[in-house]
Amino acid sequence: MKLYYSPGACSLASHIALREAGLPFDLEKVDLKTKTTETGEDFRNINPRGYIPALRLDDGRVFTEGAHILLWIGHQAPADKKLLPAIGSDGYFAVVEYLVFIATELHKGCSPLFNPHTPEAARNAARDTLTMRVQWLNDTLGAKPYIDGNDFCVADAYLFTVLSWLPRLGFDYSRWPALEGYLARVGKRPNVLAALKAEGLVPA
Repeated sequence: MKLYYSPGACSLASHIALREAGLPFDLEKVDLKTKTTETGEDFRNINPRGYIPALRLDDGRVFTEGAHILLWIGHQAPADKKLLPAIGSDGYFAVVEYLVFIATELHKGCSPLFNPHTPEAARNAARDTLTMRVQWLNDTLGAKPYIDGNDFCVADAYLFTVLSWLPRLGFDYSRWPALEGYLARVGKRPNVLAALKAEGLVPA
């Protein structure tokens, strides 16, 4: 199994989840500007849409959407890892709801702020909307260690990844103490640290 990634991008969520699940995998870095992998392969032959993450399974299948990959990893993980509640349970659907929220409201909400060509009015509107979403997260998370309560789940891998981008976009977490604590707590997990080190995001 191989994960195609770009350091610190949304693929970090899949990387963290794979390590938390204890599943064997290889990593291959992708240059998103040239659409070339570090072994010289045209990444568009792997994912014609040209974006990461992409997860190639041992049977040749390729998954190319982050939430899909995270749900698949959660299903493959041993039950004692508790990365995904039982299918059909209230907890399961709560995690799915969070994955959709993170993908559509947070992840995509950051896009205008990363794009240098976004007009200032659109940039301000995007920042205002993200602020409301982040405030809701801070209030909802409260004192809970993780999204699903006491158990780290695949949605936490995604939320940690997206929230880690916000300081670069001008957001200050000192106004959101619950999320500030959440980021510190998740960032200390051994598998999260291992993923960050493997991607060169923190010193090895």
